[in-house]
Amino acid sequence: MIRPRAIVWDWDNTLVDGWPAIQAGLNAALSDAGLPEWTLEEVRARVRHSLRDSFPALFGDRWEHARDIFYAAVRATHLSVLRPMEGAEALIRQAAELAPLAVLSNKSGPLLRAEAASLGWSRLFRALVGAGDGVADKPDPRPMRLACAACGIPAGEAVWYVGDNALDMEAARRAGCVPVLLGDAAHDGGPAASAPAHHFLTAAQMTIALSALANTRPAG
Repeated sequence: MIRPRAIVWDWDNTLVDGWPAIQAGLNAALSDAGLPEWTLEEVRARVRHSLRDSFPALFGDRWEHARDIFYAAVRATHLSVLRPMEGAEALIRQAAELAPLAVLSNKSGPLLRAEAASLGWSRLFRALVGAGDGVADKPDPRPMRLACAACGIPAGEAVWYVGDNALDMEAARRAGCVPVLLGDAAHDGGPAASAPAHHFLTAAQMTIALSALANTRPAG
């Protein structure tokens, strides 16, 4: 394992648990469209792509109307239900001693930045790149390049992208970065199906690994 020169992070289910707000938004939009609501487990298992990439398939030509309903419900609840994942704060503070950090998420950019500010984490990251901040959303490589540029490092093998699912690992590979899985990827068929370069089951395990890299030379 080689010390990275920058670390980019996914947000939901990697660093934070904000699923109740996402469920509230989706169910408000689904109910308005006369569609069955999703359980929290269904939301966790099915939400991967950004809204602009997923809502047209769900809601057809009324997807923009559904988008407005979704965001209204999410904005009403997301900061009150947001919780850090276990060990996440200690992990990113350890990581910040190792390399510059950024976030790349398929959550809307303004929501993402509001959540980071609410947790007091904004200053830990050089950039918080969300859905809609660029011309495309992950797994397209272009938003990853934005996040890496903010760290002063080009996207490539010196950068880790840490996420919790197979889409995150695809996003890392498409940008030429190192795919790092955090968690058990239970909704994506387990770690083997995601094919990460590195896998940490818990934030505590990854914190220890990063600490061990602190006295080594970075990649590149």
